[in-house]
Amino acid sequence: MKTLHVVTLALVLGSVGSFGLFVLQGRLAEEPGGLIAARLPEAREPPPGAGAGEPGVQNEKQENPGETMSVSEQSKRVISRSAYDITPLSKERVAELASKLDEETYRITQRAGTEPPFCGMLLDNKKEGVYCCVVCGLPLFSSEHKFTSGTGWPSFYREFDRQHVSRKADRSHGMVRTEINCARCGAHLGHVFDDGPKPTGERHCLNSASLVFYEKGKDLPAESRPIKTETAYFAGGCFWGIEHYFQKGPGVIDAVSGYMQGRTEKPTYKEVCTKDTGHAETVKVVFDPTQISYRRLLEAFFVMHDPTQWNRQGPDVGSQYRSGIWYTSEEQRAAAEEFIRQLQDSGKVKGRIVTQLEKAETFWEAEEYHQDYIANTGRACHVKNPW
Repeated sequence: MKTLHVVTLALVLGSVGSFGLFVLQGRLAEEPGGLIAARLPEAREPPPGAGAGEPGVQNEKQENPGETMSVSEQSKRVISRSAYDITPLSKERVAELASKLDEETYRITQRAGTEPPFCGMLLDNKKEGVYCCVVCGLPLFSSEHKFTSGTGWPSFYREFDRQHVSRKADRSHGMVRTEINCARCGAHLGHVFDDGPKPTGERHCLNSASLVFYEKGKDLPAESRPIKTETAYFAGGCFWGIEHYFQKGPGVIDAVSGYMQGRTEKPTYKEVCTKDTGHAETVKVVFDPTQISYRRLLEAFFVMHDPTQWNRQGPDVGSQYRSGIWYTSEEQRAAAEEFIRQLQDSGKVKGRIVTQLEKAETFWEAEEYHQDYIANTGRACHVKNPW
């Protein structure tokens, strides 16, 4: 057994049901929720960002999120489903940002160090707001999901957006844990464990030094803000297939299934199907207008469904399956109206287009099991891929 030279040791409770060890002076350090050895002085290379999911993997890395970019650079960005630029930063950019950190924050974020338990400035913070990466500013966690774990480090049961926090296996010291890092700059945050509260059952155990807190209502710096987006609403029969293929569109940030243009509030799937609420199954499409135009979305929509069928799509019959476009601006209304006229005049559609064009009313998000239904179940769909 190797001899570890330690000056002073203090035993503390590090995670539920197990003891962790923090060294006040010496060569050992405690990681939130478990025991690890102090890292070597050399800074490790930041792990690659998560970047996985619907937006797709990009080819090059953005040097500085928030700054003006060329069309070529914009096309290579990775945007999260909550509309934040999570393009992995280059090693040079990370080094530049990290050079501005104080010694302790640098040790924790760049060398996977750990702050003492019950000492972090954000441990007992009860204010509403968002916790961002201290290095690059990406929003990582929200006060909405913070809870008291009793471990001595700030704890959250979920991320601000799962795509904002990357995970990797940590096999140090004869155990396997899951390390978490900022997906954009690779800064070390802590670890995630499966002993958290519902609904996720997870406990993200964080170093306060890895985070910077912005209280609700206060202005956020540019690097902590989402990109500018637009929203469009389309109804084309069962929302499963429409949502699935809109999600694949280049420049589409998110697609969500829900209900619109009805007479009741907070409708359920059962009510929409059986109680004549007047709602239509609708897909909310959030998109980056610098990457994809509203007209391109219209083109895709009319490929995905048959606009000549009244109150139905194929085997799905009922007003909830009607064809409709719910516009959010006069520009969208005019564009949709013109597109429908051109499509009808082109002769490419056999029959009269019956797609309804109405001002968007309240969007009610559908139940969780409807979201990403085809991706989660693997079921086939009659909707055509328009891309």
